[in-house]
Amino acid sequence: MVLEFSCSNHRSIKEKITFSAIASNDDTNEELLYQYGNIRVLKNAVIYGANGSGKSNLISAIVFMKRLVTNSINNQPGTTINQQPHKISGFSENSEYNMQFVTKGIRYAYGFSLNNTIVVDEYLYSFPKGRQVKIFERNEDGFLAGDRYKGKFDSCKDVIKPNRLFLSCAANFSAVKDTEDVFSFFKNDLIVYSGSPRSRDNWMHYSLTKMNDNSLIKETVLTFLKGLDTGINDIVIDIEKKQIEIEQLPPIFSEEIKNEFAKRLVDRVEAKVVYNSFEVDLMKEESTGIKKLIEFLCPFIDIIINGKVLICDEIETNFHEAVLYYLVDIFKKVYSPDTPQMFFTTHDTSILDLSLFRRDQIWFTEMKRDERSTDLYSLSEIKNVRKDENVGRGYISGKYGAIPMLNENLASLISRLQLKGDCND
Repeated sequence: MVLEFSCSNHRSIKEKITFSAIASNDDTNEELLYQYGNIRVLKNAVIYGANGSGKSNLISAIVFMKRLVTNSINNQPGTTINQQPHKISGFSENSEYNMQFVTKGIRYAYGFSLNNTIVVDEYLYSFPKGRQVKIFERNEDGFLAGDRYKGKFDSCKDVIKPNRLFLSCAANFSAVKDTEDVFSFFKNDLIVYSGSPRSRDNWMHYSLTKMNDNSLIKETVLTFLKGLDTGINDIVIDIEKKQIEIEQLPPIFSEEIKNEFAKRLVDRVEAKVVYNSFEVDLMKEESTGIKKLIEFLCPFIDIIINGKVLICDEIETNFHEAVLYYLVDIFKKVYSPDTPQMFFTTHDTSILDLSLFRRDQIWFTEMKRDERSTDLYSLSEIKNVRKDENVGRGYISGKYGAIPMLNENLASLISRLQLKGDCND
């Protein structure tokens, strides 16, 4: 489970913002919470905000943290860390990323700060019995292991670099289980769906392979699709191992690289979507909305079954509003002992409903005009919001901020332009 994430000096995020999945004192919809010790934790949360307010940058900060943890071990000397600070702060200030989370039943706090291409500091603490235990701290001069870990990171001394996170080094070059578990959380349990073509290709391949290998998962997906009245009766999948033909490789590849690729087997995947009286090729003929449903559902089911954390940016893209409602409602009702979570951004106000979410599950981003910086806050922080309030209407009316304030002179300006155009004619 993710408990909290904070960051600063990342793209439109200038000052530190904090997203918390720790529940407020609100006593409504307790079924939307998990219990971890004496901490009540949100199952899911939704983030709203105007275009350009920083919703996607909050997600990108989480993605950046995940990727740097999992990939910085591969950074060679002199390789830059591709991080984008706020335009005003730039590299005059550090960029910070911090997360508290639970994995393998233990709570951890991990974070780091960067400046340009250098890791300035880094830390990892655990709370195995509710009390903080230092695993390591790192600064520009080196690292310091906690009392329980003295000597256990010696193998990392020659591996750590200014452009590598110590966590990445420790997970790969030491035998400390805590660092392995934390690394695995970022690599395998924190799942991001961005909707980018590359991401979607990977998810489609994963989904078709899963359905082909597991009849129960395929049955679950088909049940979901039938429940949405799509008319789909079956998905026929054909997966064949095939060698890459040298002629299909880009001409810029050397003969050595081409020959190496030619030795490998790749999956040739084809799928037909079967309706009552006809079938269509999934990739070539099916609608974008159905393709997204099929690519999304298997990972969605896997996340619920295996207790992972799903992060989605603009989840509603190519989905009908009824589909999004259905997904959120299923996540609300499903029981899983492995505590899955789902956090997503959206513009779809049809689900902005206190029967689906608690007030502390609804978050907003807003652009502070004075410094062009993202602010983040939850509905529970806003005073005088009733438990039965129509929050969708309140959001559209601007009661909670986080929507663009349209220029009242825009209509008159358009009228003037139209009149001027008429006169020119």
